[in-house]
Amino acid sequence: MKRPTIRDLADAAGVSVATVNRVIGNSGTVREDTMQRILLAAQKIGFYGFGALQHRVSKAQARHHIGVIIQTQHRQFSEMLESSLEAAAHAQEDCDVRLTTATLNDLSPETIATQLQTLAQSSDAIVIMAAEHHLVSDAIEKVSQQGIPVIALISALSARSNVGYVGLDSWKVGRTAAWTFDHLCRTPGKLGILVGTHRYRNHDLVESGFRSYFREHTTPFALLEPLSTFESDAIARELTEKLLRTYPDLQGLYVSGGGINGALAAIRASGLAGKLVTVGHELMDSTKAALMDRSLSFIIAHPVERLARETIAATLRAKKAGSDAGAQSVLVPFDIYTSENV
Repeated sequence: MKRPTIRDLADAAGVSVATVNRVIGNSGTVREDTMQRILLAAQKIGFYGFGALQHRVSKAQARHHIGVIIQTQHRQFSEMLESSLEAAAHAQEDCDVRLTTATLNDLSPETIATQLQTLAQSSDAIVIMAAEHHLVSDAIEKVSQQGIPVIALISALSARSNVGYVGLDSWKVGRTAAWTFDHLCRTPGKLGILVGTHRYRNHDLVESGFRSYFREHTTPFALLEPLSTFESDAIARELTEKLLRTYPDLQGLYVSGGGINGALAAIRASGLAGKLVTVGHELMDSTKAALMDRSLSFIIAHPVERLARETIAATLRAKKAGSDAGAQSVLVPFDIYTSENV
């Protein structure tokens, strides 16, 4: 068979021969969607120079280097988030998005501030999941002044410059958790609350929404003072065991932050699985198993794949808009799981 020519490729792609030559020779500006159309046509007709053409198109695409900081002690969740962000970056068809990710289980603000400055040296934009602190805010301000947009992921962050946000409506998350206890507890009574750390702004907003529901509906529940697990399973287990000893009439436990596995271990050991209403966050292997053995009643979770897609899209928009654009906020609907839909 006759080998496809440049004219055949131009006809198949619906463009001029000159346009194909500009792409092959890298000798002029061609729209990214046009280059992609030519590349697909070349693959379809078996164009002899497909490999070289693919290289030219890839080289001509807009390139974005995004630094990502994930500050959490939840290894399984951070791995889910990191892999979803990588997949979302790779799925961008009209540009080349490269991620440099730092996953940190060190909760110190000094570590985050240093990492921000380090990533700013090689990144066009930064995505950060971290706890609130003035050192972090100062670092964000310095990065923003360099023209590098910052997007807060999952937990909002403050700074004098505009900081975007992609995540859940935490206030609604808290109210949904409260609604769950109101409808699942057979006998109203005391409810324990475990938070990760109040340095995460989303934890504060979740607790605010949680309490607002009970104030509004005047239900006969008594909300105990929140206890911080500092994102540690060991501390969460110790605090849960203490709650169960101190309040034998405890009707429910809300684990709104880190340490869910420790809390679940204490509930299983106490023999209260299936008796104590427990609400936690994020669908992982451990929490899925807890739903099945009834040590966990209800899960409110980030839709991680959609969250990642929205984050990459928001970051690219922020980069395109420039430092003078207002901060964008993208609220993603949350997922709900019980033992019946996992």
